[in-house]
Amino acid sequence: MRIYLAVSPGDLRDAAGFQTGLAHAAYRVGEGSSLLSRNLLMQSCGSPAGRGGLLMLSDCAAPPIQRPEALAGAVLRECSRRGYSGAVLDFEAPPTEDRRRFAAVLGRQCAESRRSLYLPEDYAAAGEQRTVLINTAVSGGSLEEHLQEVCRQYGGAQNIALDLQRLQMSFSLPARNGRGEPLTQEALQVLLRERQPAVFFSRDLCARYFTDSDNGESRFVLYDDAGTLRQKLNLGRQLGVAAAFLQWPEIRDIAAELLRRTSARA
Repeated sequence: MRIYLAVSPGDLRDAAGFQTGLAHAAYRVGEGSSLLSRNLLMQSCGSPAGRGGLLMLSDCAAPPIQRPEALAGAVLRECSRRGYSGAVLDFEAPPTEDRRRFAAVLGRQCAESRRSLYLPEDYAAAGEQRTVLINTAVSGGSLEEHLQEVCRQYGGAQNIALDLQRLQMSFSLPARNGRGEPLTQEALQVLLRERQPAVFFSRDLCARYFTDSDNGESRFVLYDDAGTLRQKLNLGRQLGVAAAFLQWPEIRDIAAELLRRTSARA
């Protein structure tokens, strides 16, 4: 299983110190269906850190994609220029017809050029050669059973990749709707330090949890650390999953526990 760190240009040097591939979160959709990018930092030791890996394309605040062929062509040219083996669609907004059309065009072009394409589940039908991103931050049921089901749904584990979002959620009890509030890393650390709760491990969710009460209100806190993320990676390997993605800003503080460093050069 190939592990990728999604990293912005400003963090490229730090993230390049670990034995992972890099998904360069430096690209977004611009006006006129153009491909906009930020300058990628280059690293002098070994090969340039800005080359190789994957192109990660964001649709944050993007206009409609009216020329999908033109944008797909620009993505493929950038992949050739920088030696990227494929692209990741980091599309977070609800899917629209123009985004779906672009994903389908890019999928065909990636298949023709023998490049990988990683897509959110909402776009899973797009492309002839694509891998579907599955979020592992589940708060109910069994993560293993969920992954087994999506493997069957998408034709095998080789067609899915893990989106290892670092889970940090607080649920007011009773959590009838299963919806929680996200916690920042700082807020979680304050709770752990001040409350010193008994922390347990959920085998089904592959996450740690504890309960807490404040002003008569009870809550259930569910979170990931280096150990739980490592177990999720191991589960993916056992199932034969193609790849896994970690967001560098989310795991920066635990990267040394979670990932192997590259060998220092003399």
